[in-house]
Amino acid sequence: MEPFTKLTANALPVARPNVDTDQLLPARYLQKPRSAPFGDFLFRDLRFNADGSEKPDFVLNKPFYRDAKIVVAEENFACGSSREHAVWALYDYGVRAVIAPSLGDIFSSNAAKNGLLTIILPAPVVAGMIEALQAEPDLEVAVDLEAQTVSLPNGPAHLFEIDPYRKRLLLEGLDELGFTLTQLPAIEAFEKTYAG
Repeated sequence: MEPFTKLTANALPVARPNVDTDQLLPARYLQKPRSAPFGDFLFRDLRFNADGSEKPDFVLNKPFYRDAKIVVAEENFACGSSREHAVWALYDYGVRAVIAPSLGDIFSSNAAKNGLLTIILPAPVVAGMIEALQAEPDLEVAVDLEAQTVSLPNGPAHLFEIDPYRKRLLLEGLDELGFTLTQLPAIEAFEKTYAG
């Protein structure tokens, strides 16, 4: 995984509540191996017609939002089933952070394990960000994981909370196995004393 420290990038405003994991990644793609390009399937049924043509009104198909690295969404984003594939779809598309007033619990856990930063901010703050992004699509959102802040240009920095363990994994670009391997000297020392 790539380390995450700071990111300033275009953001995709998702101005609808309760976007579930089936909308993020339809169930018919769940049988694909992890090596598949899951980013191609992100919001598949919302982005494309049955013939494969783009739906021009869907936000991700608008020019300014196509390269978004951050999602700013309404409440209960990524609710629904526990599919890790929804995180893979976002990550493979290029998204590195999701900001919302609330997120699906299992999605948040899966995100942390796959290098995707999830940020909870108050609903009025998120609503203001969505409104600003819709009014000026070329605005960039700045996320600073070390300082735990999110801001828009010339706007205030909004603090967010994050579990220290998750923060460390993201900052160092580690998954859980990678973190365990950083503890190998301590594990080996324990084994020597325990076996002795």
